[in-house]
Amino acid sequence: MPEPLEAEHFCTLCRTPFANAHPLDADGVCTACRSNLRGFDRASSFGFYSGPLRSLIHLFKYAGMAPLSKPLGRFLERALPLEGAYDAVVPVPLHWRKKWQRGFNQAELLARHIALRRHVPLANVLRRRKSAGVQASLSIAARRRNVAGAFTLKPGTNLAGKRILLIDDVMTTGATGSACAAALKRGGAASVSLLTLARVDRRWTDPT
Repeated sequence: MPEPLEAEHFCTLCRTPFANAHPLDADGVCTACRSNLRGFDRASSFGFYSGPLRSLIHLFKYAGMAPLSKPLGRFLERALPLEGAYDAVVPVPLHWRKKWQRGFNQAELLARHIALRRHVPLANVLRRRKSAGVQASLSIAARRRNVAGAFTLKPGTNLAGKRILLIDDVMTTGATGSACAAALKRGGAASVSLLTLARVDRRWTDPT
């Protein structure tokens, strides 16, 4: 059974776990958030991208097991802050070619679950203009460059003053979420909160 994310030290905004409190300031905010390297305002994840949770996500994404969106959606819901208020739930989009190959966008299926449970409209307002390719071997800076300008809003989208809940399956460095958040804020969004099912444990690497 997948376990919720646990660590002794977290950033209060992006919830990045750290091995010690050294990267955090007196308010518990990490270097990346203090330096405005995150496009989103805050982030939450259910668990680490390892063990049973990683296996379930791989079955969901790569083995075509779309029905897993329901149990995984319940895990995702557990990571959503109870005090949060949102005007729209927005999934991170796939490039059209990858969506055609997979048959579905896993982030959209998860977002539908959250939108239904929280009674918040689902808004497919983001479009991916280019495929990021394989990012696993890229550095953090290279990931940011790779997704820079990759996301735009669909024509006619008006997000003026809206509080957006952005949904994705896995957060590695936050580069994709940041790029999506930047596009949403260019469209007028007042705030963007990122919610992911899992996040990669990077406590032994450069957190920025």
